Amino acid sequence: MDYTTIREQNRRSWNAVVPAHASHRPGLAAFLRSGGSTLFPEELELLGDVAGRSLLHLLCNAGQDTLSLAALGARATGVDLSDAAVARALALSAESGIPARFVCADVYDYLAEAAGAGFARIYCGYGAICWLHDLAAFARGVAAALAPGGRFALVEFHPVANMFDPSWRLTADYPQGGALLTLDGVGDYVGAAGEGLAPGGYAEGVRDFANPHACHLFRWGVGEVVSALASAGLAIVALREYPFVNGERPFERMRSEGRRRYPPAELPAIPLMYGLAAERPV
Repeated sequence: MDYTTIREQNRRSWNAVVPAHASHRPGLAAFLRSGGSTLFPEELELLGDVAGRSLLHLLCNAGQDTLSLAALGARATGVDLSDAAVARALALSAESGIPARFVCADVYDYLAEAAGAGFARIYCGYGAICWLHDLAAFARGVAAALAPGGRFALVEFHPVANMFDPSWRLTADYPQGGALLTLDGVGDYVGAAGEGLAPGGYAEGVRDFANPHACHLFRWGVGEVVSALASAGLAIVALREYPFVNGERPFERMRSEGRRRYPPAELPAIPLMYGLAAERPV
């Protein structure tokens, strides 16, 4: 299957699920307008100070994190493939009163045009890497769009977590090599997460969502992500692994501490997320 076909099917799958996700967060715009944030400490630590800096948020989905970064003073641009997600982001910006720029585009096409743009910060995360079919091209695009001394930050679900099924049984090999994985469609993970992904208040919203459009993901290991960024000329300045998940609830019997989820107490700690920061040399 060629990338053009994969990209179009993924766009349709995301467009289908956007209304379901939004249905669980009816108070999101008001939450943002009142000073609330959807961000977690991990991405803020890796990004560093964003106030007054140009910031590009790649694969931004419906823009809630982009707007939370804009509220901290970033001059933020969010990019996403889904036109429904970008429309939702623009609506959230208008309803919250937080200005940001949103662009509907394929990430590779956008980065090709953004070469030399000189962003001080580029961010992506939480289920972003799995949509990339070419890590090397992505990393080169990020490096070209950064200003000298600029920083790329990523917070992502750990590939080790993909080795387990929802009942914590070890069932799969370690993800690597960009292996193609086809699923029935993007699911309603916002509904499954409850308040974890709805800090402005959770509503039951759409029930039993079934996506009519399949989606296609690519499986990469942590080493492959780090190596791609290093090969593009970026200096890795931080690499973190976290024994918890922010927001989502991907497994059964997870313990909650606020919006953060941990494995059940009887299981050993394993890395469920990782984060990194990479800088373009001055």
